[in-house]
Amino acid sequence: MTNSMKIVAKKKLWKYLFWLGPFLIAIGLTVGLVSEQWGLIPLAFIITGIVISGLGIIWQSYQSKWWNRRSTQAGTNALVATFAVLAILGLINFLGTRYHLRADLTEAQLFTLAPQSRELVRVLPQPVKVWVFDINQNPQDRELLENYQRQSSKFKYEYIDPQARPGLAEKFGVKDYGEVYLESGDKRQLVQTVNENERLSEIRLTSRLQQLTNSTTAKVYLLQGHGERQFSAGKGAISQAVQGLGDKNFTTSPLNLGETSKIPQDAAVVIVAGPKRGLFEGEVKALQEYLNRGGNLLLMIDPNTDPKLNSLLQEWGVRLDNRLAVDVSGESVVGLGPAAPLVTEYGQHPITKDFGNGNSFYPIARPLEITSVPGVQATPLLRTKPYPKSWAESDLQSEKLEFNADKDLKGPLTLGVALTRKQTPKSPSTPQASPTPSPLPSPTTQSKTSPTPSPSPKTPQALPLPSPTSQGKASPTPSSQTATESRLVVLGNSDFATDGLFQQQLNGDVFLNSVTWLSQQDQQPLSIRPKEPKNRRITLTTTQGNLLILSSLLVLPLIGFAIAVIIWWKRR
Repeated sequence: MTNSMKIVAKKKLWKYLFWLGPFLIAIGLTVGLVSEQWGLIPLAFIITGIVISGLGIIWQSYQSKWWNRRSTQAGTNALVATFAVLAILGLINFLGTRYHLRADLTEAQLFTLAPQSRELVRVLPQPVKVWVFDINQNPQDRELLENYQRQSSKFKYEYIDPQARPGLAEKFGVKDYGEVYLESGDKRQLVQTVNENERLSEIRLTSRLQQLTNSTTAKVYLLQGHGERQFSAGKGAISQAVQGLGDKNFTTSPLNLGETSKIPQDAAVVIVAGPKRGLFEGEVKALQEYLNRGGNLLLMIDPNTDPKLNSLLQEWGVRLDNRLAVDVSGESVVGLGPAAPLVTEYGQHPITKDFGNGNSFYPIARPLEITSVPGVQATPLLRTKPYPKSWAESDLQSEKLEFNADKDLKGPLTLGVALTRKQTPKSPSTPQASPTPSPLPSPTTQSKTSPTPSPSPKTPQALPLPSPTSQGKASPTPSSQTATESRLVVLGNSDFATDGLFQQQLNGDVFLNSVTWLSQQDQQPLSIRPKEPKNRRITLTTTQGNLLILSSLLVLPLIGFAIAVIIWWKRR
């Protein structure tokens, strides 16, 4: 009896000692967490507790010899399998954290950054940080900021409570909750103010980021005095296009060549947007001199107008066709009339490189005819669909548009073209001869003969160009003796850039990318602008709402009940 009592006493002692181990570990953790100092005392308690607990487990195992039991083997197998599953899951999470593989299945790619945003963030010259001064961290805004951060380690963001850090809020000049700022070096810029009704916009963030990181500002002049599109908001104005240029770090100013005989030296791009009256001969010469010294010009010419620019365009091998571009493909699909060509085929050019098969439309447009000119490289930008879906209509007064083989021109039609010309300015004593294009066939001859097959819209063939040298742009001074490159974009329509149509589909991208390419700031990203969520709400009238309720609560259940009765009757 004495030996048995001693054995029982030893078992109880080891049992109590085993529970002493977790108690000591808890003391060590408590001391360390409360004091926030993991010194000798908390570590001593934790290590002692771990040693006692380990000895207790070993002694219990020796007494019970549990490793020989069948249940132990089954439990060990289950434990190993559990650890293997956890290890696999941990490895998957590690790979998922380090290598991002995401699929965005939304129609407008709402959770994917636009190519412009991705390209801009990946080439950031210096670190950039977004400060969001708000208490609430909206999940949608955080997702957008994390998408930016995934593109580059130089992009960071942080949420700040203005009340908790008033010094930082005062440094940025924060006046209200929800203000979002960009900071790069010593530069700071307000992006927008977010609230419950307005979330962080990728369009604004990318635009402000481009302004903050781009130190150069290009000057754009818009020709006035001939009935061109106006700056201010109104019918037929291009105020949204001007605002879009401002967001891309361009400064815009009106230009009246009736007051000054020359294009200003700081003009990066000159835009002629839909003139209704012809330019004076001196104004045309001023534009020609501007191009000859390495200038860049955007012409948007509507049908039924004669801007008197034939002499300028002839030097580049472009002729404005007086017929109307007709496209019947968009009438049944998207509701566009036949006089609003729907373009889905674009040339291989920096202006349209990311457009894919996106849509853009041009109400009341005129086609362009391109001929080869030595020293000029031409790339069609916008092309309509082949005949019979599109053609150039000569009878503009007809109420019913029908193809006339004697007068009309079969599609595909070119509605826009980008041209470049390299030249070496001559000394003032040596006049520079203008290049002469090949003779243009008359419209009558073209309509009677089969048109020359045009190159595929996917792989447009550029017209001849001398062996290229440096792509850099020289200083635009008339006395410069270095080679310069002039750029010209001609579009047979200006309505696409007016207020209301500018933000539709790819219309705004065609305009903004054309100006950016013309400015010869090729380091700026040229791609589709970031997309905003589309409003998919369905507005129902009271009658439609009642019909929907009745159909879902009464008609559909009755149909299901009737089908069940029929099946029961047949099986009976």
